[in-house]
Amino acid sequence: MEHSASPLKKVEPPMNLRFGITGKLIVWFLVVIVIFYGTIFVLYINVQQVVRLSGSIVAKNYAIASATKKMTESLLSMEENRQKFLLLKKDDYLNFYNDAQRTFEDNLTQVIRLTAMGHKISEVWQQIGRAYKNYPGSATVSAYLTAGLRPPDAVDGFWIPETVINNWINQISAERLNNEQEIEVANRELNRKGRLSAKNGLIGIAVSSLVGLLGIFYLAYSMVRPLRELMEGIRAISSDRLNTPLKIRSQDEFGELAHAFNEMSQRLRKEERMRSDFISMLSHEIRTPLTSIRESVNMIREEVMGPINNRQQKFLEIAGSEITRISDLLSHLMQASRLEPGLLNMRLEPIDPHTFVTECTDSIKLAAEAKHIGLAVQVPAQLPPIVGDPKQLQQAMLNYLSNAVKFSEPDTQVTVGVRYNRNQKRISFFVSDQGPGILEGDQAFLFNKYYRGQRERERLEGVGLGLSIVKNIVESHHGTVWVNSQVGHGSTFGFTLPCAPE
Repeated sequence: MEHSASPLKKVEPPMNLRFGITGKLIVWFLVVIVIFYGTIFVLYINVQQVVRLSGSIVAKNYAIASATKKMTESLLSMEENRQKFLLLKKDDYLNFYNDAQRTFEDNLTQVIRLTAMGHKISEVWQQIGRAYKNYPGSATVSAYLTAGLRPPDAVDGFWIPETVINNWINQISAERLNNEQEIEVANRELNRKGRLSAKNGLIGIAVSSLVGLLGIFYLAYSMVRPLRELMEGIRAISSDRLNTPLKIRSQDEFGELAHAFNEMSQRLRKEERMRSDFISMLSHEIRTPLTSIRESVNMIREEVMGPINNRQQKFLEIAGSEITRISDLLSHLMQASRLEPGLLNMRLEPIDPHTFVTECTDSIKLAAEAKHIGLAVQVPAQLPPIVGDPKQLQQAMLNYLSNAVKFSEPDTQVTVGVRYNRNQKRISFFVSDQGPGILEGDQAFLFNKYYRGQRERERLEGVGLGLSIVKNIVESHHGTVWVNSQVGHGSTFGFTLPCAPE
């Protein structure tokens, strides 16, 4: 079956910059500020509630607690001094009675006034206040004590009955107990409000911190991801992979950068296509006259045109060798122009790894024997087949083998082998030699077009297209190329292909 690449996609027109990095930073900052001040506002509300509650406790409950204690003591003192006065008839006890009565009045008035301050008090206090008005107040007793003429029987009307006093004491004691319970409930509520305020504060701080961290992570991700994609795109260009545009995921500055990069990549693809077409056309045009020149030189060397001397024969051999070199160079140029990734017309079929390796080694055997180089084959048994174009894959393997033979010294060995990864369902083909090895700085660029390492430039001829052709063929089969080498210990070149579907 045939496989061909689709035409280049047209790059979309530039997008309008809608929401850039600056906008994202501003939004993130505003969100953090809103959450922070929202937390402050909630804390302020909670503190206000605590202040109001504590103010209510101080203004009402503590006032009632203090007043009830004093009123109870005053009523007890009034009853005690009443009895002493009736028994001993001394004005001192009447003065003590009057002082206690005045204290009782003041505290009762203080409690009743709490209603005017907006506090809710028990109806019992109003009842005691109304009942107290039925008896002479402290002012009446004071007036009697300061008067010059005091009727003896007037004192009998000053007293509050003992039963009434006892009843008031019981009512005040009950209200005092209720007030203490209210204070306890209010204190619990105050503690709850305090804990709630602390909890809200911690939640606000945690949410602010979380939003801040998430914002930082989001902004970092939104900036790092396009930078990584751009880096991958740059690496793809450096590896001659120009047919994979960047995905424009955002409408910010990075989106504009990705769009500009895609435009540049498309322009490079067009220029590369034009260059490949030009090289292919030029190579084809040169091959025709070159063939005529080669045939003419061969006819002269074979003395078809007449006898030649040894010196002429030597120069004709040099000319024939140069013609062959130029012809090989043109063949490589034409292959490189045809074997662009994604532009190959492939006839895919199942390939047996054993047969594939055997055919490749048979093709290079004569060249290896001419240099006294041994060939060793390491192919495991029962390998699954791969799917590919046999001619193109053989060309890739023969490029590896010819390089291994070319760079190996006589009386050394070249090893051809296969490794099978059962977990990944992939098969690796490799060629190892005992040549001089490759500098580490050159290994990353070996599969680029027209690249030759420093040692190769000094020792051997060529234009650096063989490994680039291998890479294009292998990547068109969804495989990968690789190299392991150490100076002075030889090199291993290989490629890995997926197994055929079961």
